[in-house]
Amino acid sequence: MSPLERYMTVLRAGVPDFLPRIPIVMQYAAEYVGSDYGAFASDFAVLVRANCACAADFGFEQLSAISDPYRETHGFGGDVTYVRDGVPRCTTVLGSSKDMALLGRPDPHGSARMRDRLQAIEAYRAQQGGRYSVMGWVEGPAAEAADLRGVTNFLMDLVDDGAFAALLMDRCLEVGVAFALAQIAAGADTIGIGDAVASQLSPATYGSLVQPREMALVRAIHDAGASVRLHICGNITHLLPGIAGLGVDILDIDHMVDPVRARRAAGHVVLCGNINPVEGVLRGTPASIRAHVRATYRAAGNPFMVGAGCEIPSGTPVENLKALCEPVPYDPLAGRS
Repeated sequence: MSPLERYMTVLRAGVPDFLPRIPIVMQYAAEYVGSDYGAFASDFAVLVRANCACAADFGFEQLSAISDPYRETHGFGGDVTYVRDGVPRCTTVLGSSKDMALLGRPDPHGSARMRDRLQAIEAYRAQQGGRYSVMGWVEGPAAEAADLRGVTNFLMDLVDDGAFAALLMDRCLEVGVAFALAQIAAGADTIGIGDAVASQLSPATYGSLVQPREMALVRAIHDAGASVRLHICGNITHLLPGIAGLGVDILDIDHMVDPVRARRAAGHVVLCGNINPVEGVLRGTPASIRAHVRATYRAAGNPFMVGAGCEIPSGTPVENLKALCEPVPYDPLAGRS
């Protein structure tokens, strides 16, 4: 099977020769090709070169266009500063105001950083000819609202001004849909949704304000013919019942989340994770990593793809990432013990 065939086989509930490997690499990938995070986030050509090198050398099934949370925020009017060895910095457009008129009108083809992501996806397709899955990326409605307001302000909005929080997330949803559709048109077969701040919410707040808007985003992506990978960093155990209703295709689970509980709650969704990126991957050994991947697969069962709980950290030994990506044969009995 080719990487794309292996990936699609699992998405379609088929039997692959071995499990797809879809770890997220950003700063690690940049440094792997002798570059840096600032260049990776600001120049699609560096991002593409870095991801293609990692996919070829470590055996990934997916090429990703993710770099940082501020593509859409820049389109809304945020000022981005690139950092050589860290995530870009970005101003909060509504950090001291609730005036929605201050927000720009992000255009996926006209906003420089959004267009750069489209160019990455187009380059993947041109260079790889459909060999790999290509994953675009959008910020979820809560995450983007938090980027625009600042996390503390947004969390307070959810408590004391739910109407404004809903209005802001609706605006973020509108932009997220447009950005996702543009990436699908550029060649992405999967869209990742990052909504990390949602892990900090109660089930009631998530269910009433965030989940319906995530569901609308998922539905728009599916209607355009692409798959959805949901990534919410942290402990989402308390949100699993609501997440189960979204209908996503792949659910990333961080190391705090029990794969058995995730499977019971989410049902027949592809689970990906849940090894601790720092303690498990960066500081682990090849033997401990192999053991963790296999134990997680046995616990979670099918369908399953291999990845860490979040991105692979800078400084991870090459032999550790190779161990994470060592082929794991499909086991029809996984999850049944």
